[in-house]
Amino acid sequence: MSVTAVVDVVARVRPYPGIGTRLLADTAEREDLAAYRLTGGYAEVTDVEDLLSQIDESGLRGRGGAAFPTGFKVRAVRNGRGTPVVVANGEEGEPASVKDRWLLRNRPHLVLDGLRLAALAVGTTEGVVYVSDTQSSASIELAIAELSGQLPGPELDLRVVVVDPTYVAGEETAAVQAINGGPALPMDKPPRPFEVGVGARPTLVSNVETLANLPLIQRLGFEDYRAVGTPTCPGTFLLTLSGAAEPGLYEVPFGITLVDVLTWAGTDSDGVVGALVGGYFAGVVGEEIMTIPLDYESLRTIGSGLGCGAIALLDPSTCVVDVSAAVMSYFARENAGQCGSCFNGTAAMSGVLQGLRDQTASLADVERLSAWSVNLRGRGACGTLDGATNIAATLLAKFPEAVDEHVAGRCTVCAVGPHVVDPPFAVGLAEH
Repeated sequence: MSVTAVVDVVARVRPYPGIGTRLLADTAEREDLAAYRLTGGYAEVTDVEDLLSQIDESGLRGRGGAAFPTGFKVRAVRNGRGTPVVVANGEEGEPASVKDRWLLRNRPHLVLDGLRLAALAVGTTEGVVYVSDTQSSASIELAIAELSGQLPGPELDLRVVVVDPTYVAGEETAAVQAINGGPALPMDKPPRPFEVGVGARPTLVSNVETLANLPLIQRLGFEDYRAVGTPTCPGTFLLTLSGAAEPGLYEVPFGITLVDVLTWAGTDSDGVVGALVGGYFAGVVGEEIMTIPLDYESLRTIGSGLGCGAIALLDPSTCVVDVSAAVMSYFARENAGQCGSCFNGTAAMSGVLQGLRDQTASLADVERLSAWSVNLRGRGACGTLDGATNIAATLLAKFPEAVDEHVAGRCTVCAVGPHVVDPPFAVGLAEH
């Protein structure tokens, strides 16, 4: 079974009904400066303190995976020592996600407008757009050229930094190190970028989807911004859906269920037995994923997380052990190779999961995997090892019958193959 897909940006990039024009504008082509201005973009900011209050009151949380309150992050950088820097992090390291690439390619001015507002909020005129996708960098470079001399208020000093795509390159300290001229590899913390970042200055590193929400907050006001979503997770998020569903990129309100999304999208939700959630980071869950509200708090109650907003649905034709083995193989290959606990730990867990997939692993192997999933957590310089332990822990906790079936050599799906491709559920954007 192939689970590599190409998202058709014309047919399957859609906003959910009732949310208005937010992140996914009704455009199949790249939005230029003139078109973006018609949406109210690049509106003048007359009161920075009011902008800061609007960001705080909006309840905006980071869309890169950590879901940290944006207002707190902005104020920490604003109150730091030295002239700040703002970074739009568009290095989309999750193979199962396309949201950042779509925004950078199709709505570059929405991203740059968000970067402008973030710069005003922290008190700087220096911004960096950090990407690995060449089409995204070309779109942003063109947008910067279109914007020359057109901004209300102070001009921004903008530059684009392009790196090779890897899983770890999007980690915020890796972004800082690359922008500073080093390798795109994570660094030990503390200090964190909000304290010492680009050029040793306080640096706000924000995911491009997070930044794209700032012009919406400015245009709508925090009350209308919060009119959709939930009290603790207001607004919308970009959902990259793949697997046992038509691959697509959808903007949906927080708190909606996957049954609601699939019904609206015209896809049968029957037969879903689980999902790979949060890209590769949050692990696997059972069929309860279909009816639980898609927000950070609700997913936490089932031991999972929304992460970057990418979800791959599983049906009976795909074995969850096979999927877990493919994800762990990816982590073993893509880790930075800087931390012994991660380099050796991901390799060891990958070996057990491949043996489990091939139905040659023993109960002792499973016991070792269980111990590693607990003892290795939090021991890496970045989140890669945590993502790997999440895969192992959730497989063992959520699918014990599947694990037992493989130890006993009774999985008919894995016996006949073919195995899930590595990386699993990787998605791309169709060329137009």
